[in-house]
Amino acid sequence: MVIAQTKGRHDPGLAAPPRRRAARGGGAGGRGFGRPVTIGLVNNMPDTALTATERQFSGLIAEAAAGRPVRLLLFSFASVARSEPARARMAGQYRDAAELAATPVDALIVTGTEPRAPRLDQEPYWPDMARLIDHAARHTVSTLWSCLAAHAAVLHLDRVERRPLADKCFGVFGSAAVSADPLVARPGAPPLAVAHSRWNGLDAADLTACGYRILSTVGEAGVDVFAKRVGSEFVFFHGHPEYDAGALAGEYRRDVGRYLTGERDRYPNLPEGYFDANTNAVLDDYRARAEHDRGAVAFADLPRLVPRSGLAEATRATAAFLFRNWLDGVFLAVGCNAASAGAAAVAR
Repeated sequence: MVIAQTKGRHDPGLAAPPRRRAARGGGAGGRGFGRPVTIGLVNNMPDTALTATERQFSGLIAEAAAGRPVRLLLFSFASVARSEPARARMAGQYRDAAELAATPVDALIVTGTEPRAPRLDQEPYWPDMARLIDHAARHTVSTLWSCLAAHAAVLHLDRVERRPLADKCFGVFGSAAVSADPLVARPGAPPLAVAHSRWNGLDAADLTACGYRILSTVGEAGVDVFAKRVGSEFVFFHGHPEYDAGALAGEYRRDVGRYLTGERDRYPNLPEGYFDANTNAVLDDYRARAEHDRGAVAFADLPRLVPRSGLAEATRATAAFLFRNWLDGVFLAVGCNAASAGAAAVAR
């Protein structure tokens, strides 16, 4: 077993990915590391995305482990609204994130959830999020904050406010490293391919003024990956490198359906860099007919949504690269801490 996923009080394990050579040799970064690294996934995504998010992150961690022992614990905020079927599915698998106070982990991955309030600090889960941010700063070697969770973390830490965008940042964008940080640096390689899906952004100048390091950017879409040491090494993903290739197609399809039923006033834009030219043309025609008379088109007639050729491979390679580098850093930090503790014990 390469990586075990601990679900609640049970430990059925997680199927091992194909074995490959470890990213680094022995010691903290390789197979010679003595104990499992424990990672907590705080999955706050809505019920409809809960299982997919769990699968995406756990699969990437399993692949990034590359033969090294990793234990994955599942958590969620009790303050995030859940349906009864979702609660039943989570029972025995997920713990309340409040239990992290008594559950040591080496690192965390924290997701956001669908916004309900005008401001993040007005959300029902905000007190839980604020406590988690403070706990992670003191008790992890690194925490990865995903999209809305990144917005929440910088707001709590430094009162950096996210800014509403004129239109949704939606698509797969080329992410270029602007730092030599090993998390993102690929000298001579083409930009990474990262999915973004958000109505708000963070200004690079606001972040750098508060000590954040910008690691990569996505052109007009702005900041992509950034980081700050706050005791723990906090890493922020402004996009969704964990997304499966079909995730944006699912969001687009959902939003078209909401337009047709009157749940939203504006027809959604196509995801940038996602479909090929022929698919874009067919979808533009469908949009024109729907905007002319939304009652005259059937949702069932929405064309099949298939990402362009090569996109799945590009986004998967990006995710594998980022998560492997992040996990390498976690192993290195945990190993260094263990070595320091051992040296201190010998000195005593």
